[in-house]
Amino acid sequence: MRSPHRIATHESSEETPPDRPYGETPPDRPYGETPPDRPYVDVPSGRPYVATNRRNPYEELGALAPHPLEDFLQDDTGGAAEAETPWQPPNHRRGSRSRRRRNRFAGLPLAAKVLVTLAVATAFLVLADRWALLYAEREAGDRLKDQLGLSAAPEVDIEGFPFLTQVLDQRLDEVKVTVPDVAADRVSLAKVSATATDVTVKGEGPTSLHGAVIGRMRGEVLLSFDDLNRELGASQVTFTGRGRDRVHARGTLPVAGHDLKVRADARIERSGDRGVATDIGRMRLGIGGMASYRPGPRASDGLHLSRAGARRVADESARAKALLSVPAIAKRLGVPDDTVRGALRSDARLNDVTGSPRFVDDVMRLDLIDAAMGHPALLKKLGLDPALLQGLSGLTRPVLVDRLTLAFELPELPGDGSVRLSDVRVEKDGIRAELEGSGLAFGR
Repeated sequence: MRSPHRIATHESSEETPPDRPYGETPPDRPYGETPPDRPYVDVPSGRPYVATNRRNPYEELGALAPHPLEDFLQDDTGGAAEAETPWQPPNHRRGSRSRRRRNRFAGLPLAAKVLVTLAVATAFLVLADRWALLYAEREAGDRLKDQLGLSAAPEVDIEGFPFLTQVLDQRLDEVKVTVPDVAADRVSLAKVSATATDVTVKGEGPTSLHGAVIGRMRGEVLLSFDDLNRELGASQVTFTGRGRDRVHARGTLPVAGHDLKVRADARIERSGDRGVATDIGRMRLGIGGMASYRPGPRASDGLHLSRAGARRVADESARAKALLSVPAIAKRLGVPDDTVRGALRSDARLNDVTGSPRFVDDVMRLDLIDAAMGHPALLKKLGLDPALLQGLSGLTRPVLVDRLTLAFELPELPGDGSVRLSDVRVEKDGIRAELEGSGLAFGR
């Protein structure tokens, strides 16, 4: 079965004209033109196909190339400059993101836009206020350090918010000041803290404040027990509170190469408006278990044998004879001269003297410092170091009190204002005193 295509028929299809090679188009006939002697025949209809002259479409495109395409590709301003710039692919993502952001913000309602703007403005105002506050606190600490002669700048906290409105009004609601290690006579106060109210500042802005006047001030002062050993030079003495106004001192104190056990009680009281006094009593230095020393002018003061030491003297004949061989001591003990002579010659008579119920009590009442002044070797015979005689004689009551005193006085403050201690009490960590003040001026 034949397909219905157009078939070119020739009058003589078996022979090729000798004057033309096979398949060659005559040169006088355009491309695509059907030879007149070989008409195409439409097979289904049987009618001959009339050929027409057609132009090649590629030739038409080639005719357009020189003019419009060159104008499109070339730049009137000079293509050489652009040719030097390396080509980069366009970044469509960045533009789309910025457009999306603008579109998102543009899509917000007006109220939301106002709220966002107010939030950003508020954040900047808060930051500016806090910066001005920190600057003012640091400047105030430096000025207090210079004016009060402190070793370190105190910590200043200005309360209230906002700070800038208070500066513009030239009045601060509340200011807290904490000063560590304030020198007060022979001791250092561990902490002085105060809260000032009704404060009038001097200056026109947060960076130009040059002074302040405190209307009212309340605070407290702490003298720490932990610092007393270092301050007083008694490194092995500990202080503990006993009640509201009592302090006990217990430890050791070096004297003439010996560590003597020290015991003392101090009563704490307010002295005037700015001072704290200590009345130290019941001071005693223990020399082993043999004797004790109490500084003072009373008869019970001085160097005395303890009860255990007095019994050892009574029980040991050598120590008892050494004591009775000093006429002044025998006279103070109330032993007659003939009895003393008999006791020194006979142990039986000595036992009669030392076995008396009053002998131990009489020996304990002897001041060995006075007795040993004329007989330095007596202390050694009694079992005591003679070097203690010189060390203890110089350790008078004022000297020992000065080494253990807890008294202090607040330093003078500048200006015409006043500061006073309102209450003094003993607590577990130290001596704490409350203070009040008014009309204090600082700066210029």
